[in-house]
Amino acid sequence: MKSTPSTIRVLCVDDHPLVLEGIMRKIDAQADMQVVASAPTGEEALRLFEANRPDVTLMDLNLPGMSGLETIEAIRRQWPTARIVVLTMYKGDEDIHRALAAGAAAYVLKTTVSDDLVRVVREVHAGAKPMSSDVATRLATRTGASTLTPRERSVVEMIAKGKRNKEIAFELGISEDTVEVHARNLFTKLGVRDRTAAVTAALLRGIIHLPQ
Repeated sequence: MKSTPSTIRVLCVDDHPLVLEGIMRKIDAQADMQVVASAPTGEEALRLFEANRPDVTLMDLNLPGMSGLETIEAIRRQWPTARIVVLTMYKGDEDIHRALAAGAAAYVLKTTVSDDLVRVVREVHAGAKPMSSDVATRLATRTGASTLTPRERSVVEMIAKGKRNKEIAFELGISEDTVEVHARNLFTKLGVRDRTAAVTAALLRGIIHLPQ
């Protein structure tokens, strides 16, 4: 399709070829949209954003190397008016909060994507910040929950890797007693009583992620 002044120019960023192809087909099928570039990594997305200056960027969060979140932050630092829509499988309230805090205009779950994506792209291009009821509900859940500190997040990440308190203390340069204090605090904030439940809760909320 030949681009016109009214065409919404879109950059698509996703590291799964089939998913990326499907998204691009969906966008290019619209009379008022055009995919101007696609990228499988955050680093490539930065280069292509500078080269093409898209109207709207569709960004996955789970990318190799530079994460989608880091890419959003990097783009918005250099181009504060960039309009970015997160399109991801991550549905934890922390994922949503971090993405919106980084500057994303909208958050769309891949499990619900269809014509919703096209609508969201149009609304974001028009300057709106649309939010589905599902995303709003998950974000409201976070608002009523206690947020982990960076150190508590580090501790639960290491617990998820199977590390013992002694190993965690060594890696963080703190005492085992301090690790215990952090563990008790994060258990309380997550509403759990043991390490396994803490990891499960942290994964569900998007506080931590398993390596891909």
